[in-house]
Amino acid sequence: MQGNGVLADNFTYPFLLKACDSLELVKMIHTLIEKNGFLSDIFVPNALIDSYSKFGDLGIKAALKLFTIMEDRDIVTWNSMIAGLLKVRQLREARKLFDEMPERDIVSWNTILDGFVKAGEMEEAFELFQKMPQRNVVSWSTMVMGYSKAGDMDMARVLFDKMPLKTLVPWTIIISGYAEKGLAKEAASLYDQMERDGLRLDDGSVISILAACAESGLLAVGVKVHDSIKRLKFKCSVAVCNALVDMYAKCGSLDKAWSVFNRMAKRDVVSWNAMLHGFAMHGHASEALQVFSRMKMEGFQPDRVTFVGVLCACTHAGLIDEGVEYFYAMEKDYGLVPQIEHYGCMVDLLGRGGRLKEAFRLVHTMPFEPNAIIWGTLLGACRLHDAVELAEKVLDLLLELDPSDPGNYSMLANIFAASGDWDSAASVRLRMRSIGIQKPSGASSIEIDNEVHEFTVFDRSHPKFDRIYQMLDRLGQDLKQVVHPKDTYR
Repeated sequence: MQGNGVLADNFTYPFLLKACDSLELVKMIHTLIEKNGFLSDIFVPNALIDSYSKFGDLGIKAALKLFTIMEDRDIVTWNSMIAGLLKVRQLREARKLFDEMPERDIVSWNTILDGFVKAGEMEEAFELFQKMPQRNVVSWSTMVMGYSKAGDMDMARVLFDKMPLKTLVPWTIIISGYAEKGLAKEAASLYDQMERDGLRLDDGSVISILAACAESGLLAVGVKVHDSIKRLKFKCSVAVCNALVDMYAKCGSLDKAWSVFNRMAKRDVVSWNAMLHGFAMHGHASEALQVFSRMKMEGFQPDRVTFVGVLCACTHAGLIDEGVEYFYAMEKDYGLVPQIEHYGCMVDLLGRGGRLKEAFRLVHTMPFEPNAIIWGTLLGACRLHDAVELAEKVLDLLLELDPSDPGNYSMLANIFAASGDWDSAASVRLRMRSIGIQKPSGASSIEIDNEVHEFTVFDRSHPKFDRIYQMLDRLGQDLKQVVHPKDTYR
């Protein structure tokens, strides 16, 4: 364009800025804008602020500098600057700017509201929501989403019920929120009500609800969505089919996941990964590795996610040498540089297989700083194989990263106890008490009749806890009779 002597105008630079994929390029375009005198056109500096805001703290500093020197600012300028500050979690600065705005529109209010909700600052978000001179579906949906993510489904439901107008978006948010928390009856009831109100599913709503079901293991609601898809003859995109495969696989219904996968007219790498990970996470290593072989035969290039599944499959099947081969083949044969999650899988693989020294060496030679997950995995392997000396070394390194995790101390105490060193085990427990940390109880959950029940040790919160404990006592007595039948006559 420049070579042909065509001069840029106030539309040219915003388009150029949208194409910029680095802060340096934005700065270069900024220099051209200043040189050619387009900063006085409000449209152009607004685009500059928006572009700078995409590049973290350094970009925000440049955007603020430009915002400060601008003689004319319109409401778009203010909104863009506030949105940029919120992107990098500078909430106080964004709120200060919002309070200074000469005038505000619904976009201004929704922008600041969304920023505080995403940061989990629900008290301040609710205060802003109450002050809004007008609210639209976006405002209400943002608040419902915020309370859902915070786990406060009661408040999310109160706001949802008060909404003057409900589109598919808030319905999806509230149903996904209940599903994610394992509240099957509420999620299923709202889903039925949504269908009765005549709202038709779209790809986004289906994927969101299925993802929430996969997260919590809530199969019943996922099946309900799948039934609707079949009943309404909903045209499934690859993304929707992938969500179905992922949901069924994570909920342990591998036959149905495999059935959906095999019926897919088109597949992408995500499809293969979902199926492979499903088999791997449930211990079906040979099936997972067969999927990997078939994937390559059908011309799909494995990615980093694929190899996490492959390495997990090898770990569950105890295929140590095969796992090591796959790990080193990543870069050699597929051009994929292993990331920290792949090293984590390798530490788990070697550790479970008893090759603790090899795992320890790998941690020290990896091109990343080991995180708490890596060291925690190795500590777990030490416990499995009663490697007391190595466990102490690992715990020292782990405590430097995460000194407050009670699980690490508890694991070391158990390692000492298993080796018969009761003094050291007691010393670790005393240390835990002295610094005031306690390991939280583990929890188990089970889905019965579309309802998820969760239990912890000595739990009395379930409404039928007395009957549950009576049954447990009865089972205990029955087991004693099977194992020690003579005990019943004493």
